[in-house]
Amino acid sequence: MPAKKDPRLARAGVNGYNKPKRTPKHPKKSHVVVAKEGNKVKTIRFGQQGVSGSPKKAGESEAYKNRRKSFKARHAKNISKGKMSAAYWADRVKW
Repeated sequence: MPAKKDPRLARAGVNGYNKPKRTPKHPKKSHVVVAKEGNKVKTIRFGQQGVSGSPKKAGESEAYKNRRKSFKARHAKNISKGKMSAAYWADRVKW
């Protein structure tokens, strides 16, 4: 008998653990992910709705390069907390 699928995955509408997804209809947050680390599972919403992160890195302008660098510096402490933090996912997906 296959293992029962976690209802948190269906509720968030994602395909699996640690697979972020856009949420265009959410009023405030742009993405959702059901993060799993060891046996801990947590639904995380992250990213400001309607705000682009950083564009593709190839041929980006100096201003965008500095913008991305500033984001990473400003949130470095929270990004380093790992998969269970919203900053980690925002850094991976949007920046």
